[in-house]
Formats: sequence, C-alpha cells, structure tokens
Amino acid sequence: MKSNPIANLGNTGLYVLTDIGRMTLFLLKAFRGIFRQPFRLKELVRQVNFIGVGSLSVIFFTAASTGLVLGLQGYYSLNKFGAEGMLGSAVSLTLIMELGPVLTALMVAGRAGSAMCAELGIMRISEQIDALDCMAVDPFRYLITPKFIAALISVPLLTVIFDVVGIAGGYVAGVSLMDVSPGSYIEGMRSSVTNHDIRLGIIKSFVFALLVVWICTGRGYFVREIRGAGFGAESVSRVTTQAVVLSSISVLVFDYLLTAVLL
Repeated sequence: MKSNPIANLGNTGLYVLTDIGRMTLFLLKAFRGIFRQPFRLKELVRQVNFIGVGSLSVIFFTAASTGLVLGLQGYYSLNKFGAEGMLGSAVSLTLIMELGPVLTALMVAGRAGSAMCAELGIMRISEQIDALDCMAVDPFRYLITPKFIAALISVPLLTVIFDVVGIAGGYVAGVSLMDVSPGSYIEGMRSSVTNHDIRLGIIKSFVFALLVVWICTGRGYFVREIRGAGFGAESVSRVTTQAVVLSSISVLVFDYLLTAVLL
C-alpha cells in the first residue's frame, strides 16, 4: 500500500504541534514546582554540584585552549594591520559576548544535559515516574524543578569562569608567546569592554541554560511519546542523542537571535 504524502505531511504537522504544546506545558509545570512546598534544598545542592562543580574541569580546559587559540589567531590577524595593541580587546569581547556563553552551554549540554535526559528516560521506561504519580508525589517538584534551578544558577557562573580563564589564556598567548605589551593588552580590554557587553553575555547564559535543561529533561520525561525512538534502552539512547543535538542547535540559533535583538 502506497503512502499518501499529504497524509504524512499532516501527521508530521500534528506531531510537531503536539510536541510543542507538550513541551510548553512541561516548562510551565517545571516553574510551578518552584512555588510548591516543601522545597527540596538538598536535591538542589546535589544538582548544582553535578551540573556546576562537575563541569568545572571541562570548562577550564575548553576555556584555556580557546583563549590560547584566540590569542594566537588574533595576533596573527591584527599584526597585518599593526594593531597588536588591540589584542586584549578582541579576545575579551569575543569571549564575553559570544564564545563564553555558547561554548559553556554546549559543554554543559554534552556532559550534564545528556545525563539528565538519560536519567529521566530510564526512570520513565522503568515506571519509576509512574510510581511517583501513584504515590501522589509531584514528579516535577521532585525531579524536574531542582534541575531547572540548578542549571540557571550553574551555567551563568560557569560562563563567568570560562570568560576569566579564556582571557587569561589569551594573555599568555599574546604577552608570553608573542611579546605583546602587557599594558596594552589590559588597557585594550579595559577600554573596550562595557557593562552592555557583560550584560549581553550574562543574558545569553541564562537563556542557554534554560534551553539546555528544558530540552534535555523534556526529551527524557516524554521518551515514550517521541516518534521513532523505539523501545526500552534503545529509546533512551536515541532520545538522549536527539536531546543533545536539539539543545546544541537551539543554543546556536538563539545566539544569533539574541545578538540581533540585544546588540
């Protein structure tokens, strides 16, 4: 029997609309859990430790390598115009406004986001979440809300650490390796970076944190409803991969949108 392309298109459209509505309600319920008592402070601390402290090493090495590369590439480009003194400005603005928030969110999505999605997916297929519903325990307040709050706390702080380490890496590459004047590097950074630039980077980090935790937890929570995910462990693996890809793409798309609107 031949498939009807119009029917397939309609089914796909209905699935997309249903998924958007399902994820929107999921987000609202997750934020509603903030105001429901009792508040799970111990779980929040555990999630902050997992998302934030656990990601420090990967953030540090990513920031250091990014700063070193920016210092070398920036010097190579600016040297053609005799503007080596602007290296500090170029490195700091690039990190604070763009690479810091984006790379931090991507690292968190790959490390913590995938783990959160897999955890919730396994709990769903093993009916642990259904058991919470049967015991009249709100799964959002118990499982989802602490992850949301922890991500909104951890990712902006990790972004700040990324910026500082990256700027230090650019300083090492420019000053120690390329003999750029330390004073010109610091003065270029001080004179070019404004409060607006810092505010833009912080806003981006909050938005990216929300996108990553929303998509990753939502995909895991609704693992049974994801079309083409399969069954059992296979569904968890496929949905986890999908969650990381979707959250990464969303970060890149919203990076452009936020830059276009707020710059």
